[in-house]
Amino acid sequence: MNSHSNQFGERSSSVPYVNTANTMPGIVSLLFYKTSTGKALSNLAETLLLGPSPLSSAERELIASYVSWLNRCDFCHTSHSAAAVCHSEGNSAFIEAYKKDPESMDVSPKLKALLQIAARVQQSGRDVQPGDIENARKAGAVDEEIHDTVLIAAAFCMYNRYVDGLNTPLPESRDEYKEMGQRMSKGYKLPPFFIRWFIRRSERKKVLAMQQA
Repeated sequence: MNSHSNQFGERSSSVPYVNTANTMPGIVSLLFYKTSTGKALSNLAETLLLGPSPLSSAERELIASYVSWLNRCDFCHTSHSAAAVCHSEGNSAFIEAYKKDPESMDVSPKLKALLQIAARVQQSGRDVQPGDIENARKAGAVDEEIHDTVLIAAAFCMYNRYVDGLNTPLPESRDEYKEMGQRMSKGYKLPPFFIRWFIRRSERKKVLAMQQA
């Protein structure tokens, strides 16, 4: 897949809006471009999706993937779908199901109720209604699960707008997302400084070679 087309249609431009001096796709290019914010955003993702929570990482990745789908953010949707599938031992049926009808998903009533809350947050935090919370509680959700759902949904609206607002490139091939999901399922923190330095130097050389070609 090239840098300007995706499952949501053609982009208006194939050129990223800022020069990140690297060829990495999506938010990765931005994390390495400005590591002061990159470390904070990576640590937040680590906490939200892999840190302590009564929700499993598979459930949290599914919420992130679903919100990204609603926001039409191809990179975040596809990468976090891959991570959700990885946590779910290869089961991808629920990803395709929520694209058509979240109610048809083969998941617990509790998770369906939490996804409904996430969808409300994606529109506006003010759209979350007492009835949505009550439905989640009736389905077995505890306060911390409701809290984590709202926070993940809100955070991924930010991540989605960050990625698409700067027109970040997509991977050359959709096959890259599977490996990306495997890496994400193991952790989100940026690598140590010396590894980042090596990666950034390698990327600068790659960009320079492309410019001179």
